[in-house]
Amino acid sequence: MSVIVEKAREQIRDTVLKAVMTATQKGELETAELTPFAVEVPSNREHGDYAVNAAMVWAKLFHKAPRMIAQSICDNIDLKDTYIDRFEIAGAGFINFFLSDGYYADILADIKQKGENYGKSDYGKGRKVLVEFVSANPTGPMHIGNARGGALGDCLASVLQSAGFETEREFYINDAGNQINKFGLSLDLRYRQLYSDGIEMPEDSYHGEDIIAHAKAFAKEYGDSYIEKSEEERRAKLVEFALPKNIQGLHDDLLKYRIEYNTWFKESSLHESGETLRITELLKKSGYTYESEDALWFKATDFGCDKDFVLVRANGVPTYIVPDIAYHYNKLVTRGFDRAIDILGADHHGYVPRLKAALKALGVDETRLDVVLMQMVRLVRDGEVIKASKRSGKAITLVTLLDEVPIDAARFFFNLREPNSHFDFDLDLAVNQSNSNPVYYVQYAYARICSIIRNLSAQGINMRDCTRLELSALKTDEERELILHLASFTDEIITSAKTYDPARITHYVMELATKFHKFYSVCRVKGEDEPIMQARLNLCNDTAIVIKNVLSMLKIEAPEKM
Repeated sequence: MSVIVEKAREQIRDTVLKAVMTATQKGELETAELTPFAVEVPSNREHGDYAVNAAMVWAKLFHKAPRMIAQSICDNIDLKDTYIDRFEIAGAGFINFFLSDGYYADILADIKQKGENYGKSDYGKGRKVLVEFVSANPTGPMHIGNARGGALGDCLASVLQSAGFETEREFYINDAGNQINKFGLSLDLRYRQLYSDGIEMPEDSYHGEDIIAHAKAFAKEYGDSYIEKSEEERRAKLVEFALPKNIQGLHDDLLKYRIEYNTWFKESSLHESGETLRITELLKKSGYTYESEDALWFKATDFGCDKDFVLVRANGVPTYIVPDIAYHYNKLVTRGFDRAIDILGADHHGYVPRLKAALKALGVDETRLDVVLMQMVRLVRDGEVIKASKRSGKAITLVTLLDEVPIDAARFFFNLREPNSHFDFDLDLAVNQSNSNPVYYVQYAYARICSIIRNLSAQGINMRDCTRLELSALKTDEERELILHLASFTDEIITSAKTYDPARITHYVMELATKFHKFYSVCRVKGEDEPIMQARLNLCNDTAIVIKNVLSMLKIEAPEKM
């Protein structure tokens, strides 16, 4: 929470505790070991800035009715050197606290003083977190689900950084296993089709236009020199030729999407370093494996899973989950991250318990791995869902989406819903330049503030620092509502970090824009007495600071003119 908000809450808590101590010394209350109580924001702000439930919590301790306890507390409250203006007893024994004008003034001063750092906190205490997201197979272009995962993962990493975690972003390149074998097969068939008729593509091979393009580029460089080579050599060379181009394409496309990773981690490195084999041996030593039908199995049912699963097939080849186990062991043990967060599609819900079970068998605290399951996205145009088939090669990719939709809109829209909710991406709305478009609405609020400051400056009216007394004069409902929303920004970031839900931040800034427009429609800036004009100008400026801080976190532009 912001320093001022935290200070106010602590003052309320301390004030209540000191009042109880005084009441006890006077004999009004019994001596008792006090239990924790809540200092919360009431749902209706007319009931105060904060409500305290201490009297209800302590009813049994003091053997009195809550309202009697509340009265004893209130009779002994000392407001000296606090933000508390007044208090009252409500309902069954709640104590409602109303904060002073100085509290609101100090919030505004704090925002202006911190600037681009306002909203940041040390909640995470510098703990190391690795966020892995997108990690699309490098066998073709990224699809629309990767677009959502990219915006979600990148913004979550930003939220965690703002909340005080040492955060890194990582892309896991699946450059080994079945998908690479299928990639080699598909390239091989397309290459041979250039020189022979009657070669069919199997149903489960990759049919995209990118495969054809790679085969033609390979033929342009090597001609038919690989036609007579062995199938193994030809496929290996085709993969060696095409895979780096695909990986570079992923890198370039994500960079266009404003995503930069700290690490691009290759699955093949786990095999080359022997980590995959070592994990298999460690699992054997754990006592949680057994052999059946010449295959090596993991006792997943010992950890609450619905069934055991194969680690190594009868032919000696590890299943896909072994390098995944090795990869997460590498994250949490070898590299020592305090927490690993994976952004995965909802179809991985059965995979997560198996992965956690294996980590637990390896002696790793499985709660250090968190998985955010992300639901599917549907693209909608003119109210109709756009059908797309990845296998046919006609899917709308990340690149084709960004050719049609502004990057700002794409990143904002994909963070409008919590990850586990289905999302319809309205293509018409995303390109609409009106207040019905949420990202436009927020950007317009920022640009409007810049325009206010710019126009007043052109008239010789420049914003200056205001005194605490001047800022305290902002007392209308619209002004106070806007200030309180600005004050909640730090808490919103922390809650977003706790819940792994960046959508909270987009909702926060949309509500901030609404509250600003409401304030500006009621409270004039120009034409008021100079002190109130300057105070309102400072409020406008603080609002712009917070809007820009949110948009920066989401990697969305904050335009000064629209």
